[in-house]
Amino acid sequence: MTFSSDPLLPQEGIQFPQQIDLVVEGLHQARLDWRAGHARHAEQGVYFPSRQSLKRIANELMIALFPLRVGPPELTAQNENNYVAASLESTLSQLAAQIRLERGYDAQGSDQTAIALDVERAIGIFAARLPDLRRLLDTDVEAGYAADPAARSVDEVLLAYPSLTAVIHHRIAHLLYRLGAPLVARVIAEIAHERTGIDIHPGATIGSHFFIDHGTGVVIGETAIIGDRVRLYQGVTLGGDPDVDGRHDVPRHPIVGDDVVIHANASIIGRVTIGAGARVGGNVWLRQDVPAGGMVEAPAPTIRV
Repeated sequence: MTFSSDPLLPQEGIQFPQQIDLVVEGLHQARLDWRAGHARHAEQGVYFPSRQSLKRIANELMIALFPLRVGPPELTAQNENNYVAASLESTLSQLAAQIRLERGYDAQGSDQTAIALDVERAIGIFAARLPDLRRLLDTDVEAGYAADPAARSVDEVLLAYPSLTAVIHHRIAHLLYRLGAPLVARVIAEIAHERTGIDIHPGATIGSHFFIDHGTGVVIGETAIIGDRVRLYQGVTLGGDPDVDGRHDVPRHPIVGDDVVIHANASIIGRVTIGAGARVGGNVWLRQDVPAGGMVEAPAPTIRV
């Protein structure tokens, strides 16, 4: 059995470690082949936003939003403002650098001065929205505490529930997405996905008091719109219509009204509307509208003895 199609590499494999240089050269040639054939999508090296840097930035923004809950143990109510000020000055500068990399990647050859001014404006707007973001996240924490009888405090919800980690990342990423940094936003969203198993596209619009119970396997697509006080359970998919032509600017995901509950492993596909106060049962596959206050259930199971 042979595995390699690279002419530089022996079909029967290399002698390891003596011939590792052949693998290095083969990988180099594979990268050159990709870059030659995909100039628009060429790998940019240090000129591309860094996932590791954005992971640090997202973590520091979480601390700035909730310093006494997720910050270092030496923080107190007396010194938290000083910490947040110093942290934001550094973190927002790092975030600006990552957005500049994205803008430079998207508009290679453009006026760098104009890009820098545009990024500075975006960072100014982002920073000014952080207090409102904190207040919005407080409603999400409250929703988690109210919805889960197992929760002993709002602090437990914030510190221990994957939903809140995912939603904090989403609210940060969504704001960046709206400010014209979709790649930076998508990386931040995927950092949360990796940590929690909850996949929320940064383009999705989500109202206040949002809670995902348990969370693992939830998918929320780019053009989904979710109202206030919505609760989802694990495995829920708000997915795109596979038959819709076009890309990111085409509405193709569900609209979920206020006060809707969607139970575990339900899949709602396409630009359907779930009316306010409706409830969707578990294991439902749904591709049609549901009226306000409606109830959707899968057929009852057959029990044999």
